Amino acid sequence: MTVPLVGNSRRTQAERRNATRAQLMDAARALFVAKGYSDTGTPEIVAAANVTRGALYHHFVGKTELFRAVCIREAEAVGRAIDAATLDLHDAGQALRVGAVAYLDAMNVPGRSRLLLLDVPAVLGHGAAGELTLGEGHAQLREGLAQALPSAGNDEIDATADILSAAFDRTALAIAQGGDRTTYVNAMLMILERAMAHSSGHPN
Repeated sequence: MTVPLVGNSRRTQAERRNATRAQLMDAARALFVAKGYSDTGTPEIVAAANVTRGALYHHFVGKTELFRAVCIREAEAVGRAIDAATLDLHDAGQALRVGAVAYLDAMNVPGRSRLLLLDVPAVLGHGAAGELTLGEGHAQLREGLAQALPSAGNDEIDATADILSAAFDRTALAIAQGGDRTTYVNAMLMILERAMAHSSGHPN
């Protein structure tokens, strides 16, 4: 008689749970992008994911929690893209420039700018939108500015990060909505350079 391995069985169950969760999130993301949060119903999501309604509520309390999970995953993907692009860079200014481009490229994944920059504030509120931003790109931007501008005070770093973060988000939306990528990226890099030059005491 073959005795099943408990460890392997548990891993298989965990893998199945993770697969079901991923199916739900993938299906929900596609529908949220195509139709918007309000016009997407849970029956459509479970049908697209090819799972039962019970499976959805096993993993998520409801549509709002599923939406939040989808957006957290998107924000984390942006953070990973920035980290990967800047991992081996030791010059703080160069890391900021490269990270800026990495952010804009990551945000240009179809549907991502809409989800994170338009839908999150509308569905979850501006507080939740701020938490997602602070948890990923904004925190990385602030850290980069602090390293690139060691003589700047915390208040100046915070203010500069807030202003640049808004500019980055507007740039990402413009590109996602059909604006010329090269033009917008170059403009954003110019703003970043001037902000660094001004804060370092050498305004252009």
